[in-house]
Amino acid sequence: MGSHDHHGHHGHHHDDHSHDHDHGGHAHAHAPASFGKAFAIGISLNTALVLAEAVYGYIGNSTALLADAGHNLSDVLGLVVAWCASIAARRAPSGRFTYGLRASTILAALANAVFLLVATGAIGWEAILRLREPEPVAGITVMVVAGIGILINGFTAMLFARGRKDDINIEGAYLHMAADAAVSLGVVISAALIIWTGWLWLDPVTSLVICATILWSTTSLLRGSIDMSMAAAPRGTDIAAIKILLLERPGVTAIHDLHVWPISTTETALTCHLVMPTGAGDAFLMETAQMLKRSHRIGHTTLQIETHPDNGCALAPDDVV
Repeated sequence: MGSHDHHGHHGHHHDDHSHDHDHGGHAHAHAPASFGKAFAIGISLNTALVLAEAVYGYIGNSTALLADAGHNLSDVLGLVVAWCASIAARRAPSGRFTYGLRASTILAALANAVFLLVATGAIGWEAILRLREPEPVAGITVMVVAGIGILINGFTAMLFARGRKDDINIEGAYLHMAADAAVSLGVVISAALIIWTGWLWLDPVTSLVICATILWSTTSLLRGSIDMSMAAAPRGTDIAAIKILLLERPGVTAIHDLHVWPISTTETALTCHLVMPTGAGDAFLMETAQMLKRSHRIGHTTLQIETHPDNGCALAPDDVV
């Protein structure tokens, strides 16, 4: 609270929850380190798939397959960014980065969303051009390569499935893979229909349907990562319930300057001024921090105790931050 000295006590409590993986729907604790293996496998498999789809998409003259290759390339970039961020998040605080590099996971989630949008734009543009002048497609080749894509992307998505509800960075990786499995399925279906009906326009139309699917799946990731970048309280955080919890603590007559924000995609911090005429000791601070962790998954709590209600705290009004 730096420049605001209220002659009270500053209570600080930071729980180490690196081993806390029993999450609810909106948990905010470290994702298991085993995702490093998932990232390595996903990047390796998808790099091979990009090369295969690019080559056979060109040979087979399929924009849908080339579109899938382009989207897969964005997947590889997205996975690399997400993996780098998850590694950087474990670095100890140093110098000006007093929280370490935890927030890089938020930037990675945002970058993942942007990658998806850029890839979708490129795919959509190519599909529109091809729709005007449909060209023959090597259906069998396209089906086989896209079928391999379904297996690779589906498998990679499953590697990240268990961590997606706890970490928006992992959710970004999962969405990339799940969306691309759907993309590959669409390519297989369109190639089969082209062989059956001879309708060449199905290839670019499939690409456009794929684009719409990716855009729909990206909306939540983009909104969530932007919210976190703006220091909004993580999804599922009940600010009203937190206020009630703090006001019901023994000795607390009023609270102000309450802030809840994400330190990373898996960790949440809270600061608040508590007006307590009788003061408070360490036991009160520790117990309050534990309660906030148990009920709201807040692992980094900082409380400031003010013993005089009329001390003129500059941060007391709700509209002041």
